[in-house]
Amino acid sequence: MSQLRFVKGGLTFLGVKRISVLNAAFQSTQRVDYKPIKKVLVANRGEIATRVFRACTELGIRTVAVYSEQDTGQMHRQKADEAYIIGKGLPPVQAYLNIPDIIKVAKENEVDAVHPGYGFLSERSDFAQACTDAGVRFIGPSPEVVRKMGDKVEARAIAISAGVPVVPGTDSPISCLTEAKEFSNKYGFPIIFKAAYGGGGRGMRVVRSYEELEENYTRAYSEALSAFGNGALFVEKFIEKPRHIEVQILGDKFGNVIHLYERDCSIQRRHQKVVEIAPAAQLDPQLRDRLTHDSVKLAKQVGYENAGTVEFLVDKHGKHYFIEVNSRLQVEHTVTEEITDVDLVHAQIHIAEGKSLPELGLKQENIRINGCAIQCRVTTEDPSRGFQPDTGRIEVSLKVF
Repeated sequence: MSQLRFVKGGLTFLGVKRISVLNAAFQSTQRVDYKPIKKVLVANRGEIATRVFRACTELGIRTVAVYSEQDTGQMHRQKADEAYIIGKGLPPVQAYLNIPDIIKVAKENEVDAVHPGYGFLSERSDFAQACTDAGVRFIGPSPEVVRKMGDKVEARAIAISAGVPVVPGTDSPISCLTEAKEFSNKYGFPIIFKAAYGGGGRGMRVVRSYEELEENYTRAYSEALSAFGNGALFVEKFIEKPRHIEVQILGDKFGNVIHLYERDCSIQRRHQKVVEIAPAAQLDPQLRDRLTHDSVKLAKQVGYENAGTVEFLVDKHGKHYFIEVNSRLQVEHTVTEEITDVDLVHAQIHIAEGKSLPELGLKQENIRINGCAIQCRVTTEDPSRGFQPDTGRIEVSLKVF
């Protein structure tokens, strides 16, 4: 990701400000349920693993990396205090999905907590539960909340019970093509198929006519099955040309929840975010209030703790609709850190230790927007092969003044 920040006097490239959220006034305060974390394993690789290691180092916490056989020379392995191989004999992705190996490394090396990063196991409730069962803290929501939020149908039902508006859709995963036809007869086209147990644009297919139904149903099912191990789909009415707004939230173990305002991720390609802007440009203040209010209300309804993102679609009439909760740290969390001066990874770790948001100095009235930050995704692809993923080196950089 490349990142820009607007500040008084110009436009500059910036790294993420890493400002500890721990209020000095509370540093000596001890609670019965406060358990300091001394060693963290990151069950991930690449940029996010390095990001978490950096935060841990700043907090004086020892770090542990895991890596596949193919990733022996990767940077995240070098940045950790300790590193252990997982998934011997497996392809890289399957290695990082190997829960028994990760738990084994954690238990054998006196790891206090596991940070899942984003992608891979970050939204797998069985992984969160495996950490808990092994006596290792999961730096994220509880396994039950991860399960509820990972099931888009259940998350939708929770939103409805909390009084948060949702896009018209099926109440449960559909079991056959006939149910999709019945839905389109009732609500009309376009509709969209979505994977019930995953996100990131996989298992999503827009359908604009009866002729497209069967092919897109089959493709969406196959994509969901391949990406998440479950091909279950649900159907929604497709909102044409919406704004895609997501709200960053933080919750603690004591029922406190705050928001850190929103990011606009409307510029997308193949359902993948390309540009993130924080805060959203030209967003009506009353709409911002409704979005943030509903995000906090939904989080409290489910007992959410740690970092998460509540995502909405906003139609041309300014009406907003809940679509999903990402129960993890987002790739784009850094633009929120830029405009709020809150280090979200520090906050995640302190919350997992048992600190409350007020103890961390994180009260809603203290969260202010300062400036604007933009993050852009650079994807290496080969146009001659139908824009298939590729590798390469960036040799020209753009300077903006």
